[in-house]
Amino acid sequence: MKVAVVGATGLVGSKMLQVLAERNFPVTELIPVASEKSVGKEVEFKGKKYKVVSMADAIALKPAVAIFSAGGSTSLEWAPKFAEAGIRVVDNSSAWRMDATKKLVVPEVNAAVLTKDDYIIANPNCSTIQMVVALQPLHKKYIIKRVIVSTYQSVTGTGKKAVDQLFGERAKAENGSVAEYPMAYKYPIDLNVIPQIDVFLENGYTKEEMKMVNETKKIMQDEAIKVTATTVRIPVIGGHSESVNIEFENEFDIEEIKVLLANAPGIIVQNDDAAQIYPMPLWAHDKDEVFVGRLRRDETQPKTLNMWIVSDNLRKGAATNAVQIAEYLVNTGLL
Repeated sequence: MKVAVVGATGLVGSKMLQVLAERNFPVTELIPVASEKSVGKEVEFKGKKYKVVSMADAIALKPAVAIFSAGGSTSLEWAPKFAEAGIRVVDNSSAWRMDATKKLVVPEVNAAVLTKDDYIIANPNCSTIQMVVALQPLHKKYIIKRVIVSTYQSVTGTGKKAVDQLFGERAKAENGSVAEYPMAYKYPIDLNVIPQIDVFLENGYTKEEMKMVNETKKIMQDEAIKVTATTVRIPVIGGHSESVNIEFENEFDIEEIKVLLANAPGIIVQNDDAAQIYPMPLWAHDKDEVFVGRLRRDETQPKTLNMWIVSDNLRKGAATNAVQIAEYLVNTGLL
């Protein structure tokens, strides 16, 4: 099977190559694709070197599937051209997520919505993905009325420039380094917390916060779920963390919640107060699962649960989820 990875030289694109190899996706020929300035460069996949090609050349090579991680404007321009050529596209940008004609998919939650007619499939926002994986088994059992989420998001969610800023600031603080580093953020990120991810909208929320609101409803196919979010960038690498408060329509039992989550696909429960075991980016780094812990009843109102969710945003929050969508297409004969 010919597989194209669009944006193969970027942070997420590199992770996609790693995930494709680790999960033994049936790649017979890899087609790495990137911007014109990267054409001719080499990437490594399963011990072999592959030359980066242009978008037009990739289409001419007729891959069965193209996994995109090259930004919204690139996806808007090129995903339809790949689709017109009969190539299925799994797109990691925000370009198609809220398009009513496109499916927004987290395989553990709603893969069954995919059909033979879906040639452009949207991969959700990283912070949304990990949250809905944990919400879905609880919604099926108790029916979620309202979700309040505050995120603690890794700098890797912004990209290489942000990682370079963090380590540049750290080097300057630790050893007086005078080496220049880029500024991905308006403010320092090391030893700081920035309560803004993406641009502010007219309602006072950021674009990232509204992505969590709107994408959750679409993925879980329930417009009645109320979601409010505060998204925050922290000086961490390895994954995003989320504090989530969930109000249910029906009463629940904490022990039953633990069992439901432990038995749900893609979730690992780390919830041992006595041993001080709970999810952390340090443990989630380079893992595919969503880690859930700090499970406790909200004592201020009935039928309400608090929990803590952590996942590697470059893997389950981006690359792994996209590859899992492609795996579903293979396993159901759609690819």
